Amino acid sequence: MVKFQRVSFRHVDEFLDYLPEPERLIVEDLRHLIFETLPQIQEKLSYNVPYYSRYRRICFLWQPAVEWGGHRQSGVLLGFTHGFLMQDDLNFLDKGNRKQVYTHTFTTRSENDPSVVVAYLLEAWHIDEKLENGRR
Repeated sequence: MVKFQRVSFRHVDEFLDYLPEPERLIVEDLRHLIFETLPQIQEKLSYNVPYYSRYRRICFLWQPAVEWGGHRQSGVLLGFTHGFLMQDDLNFLDKGNRKQVYTHTFTTRSENDPSVVVAYLLEAWHIDEKLENGRR
């Protein structure tokens, strides 16, 4: 079990089965967009939530049902691990007190504007490519 968490999952399916239906439906919608937009992306559980990567972590989905250190947020977070490098002309991302990881919170399925999410996913993908090419 991961420190600060009361749950532990071995597989994404186990994680999805654990979620209350409203959260699960939001997560399934976002996962579908991620895989449809970025077909080469890899999904892996980390901190008991799904992270998506190519060369490095690009984004993640964090749900209220998976607490961190006793803290439970409201809504499903779509987080971008290099959010600080992204253009955010729409003010879509919440920076909070964080320097690098920026997020957007979905509390209902109807808040999901696929065209906006796809645009941010594609930008995150391109940032990952640039970071990898800069390493070579």
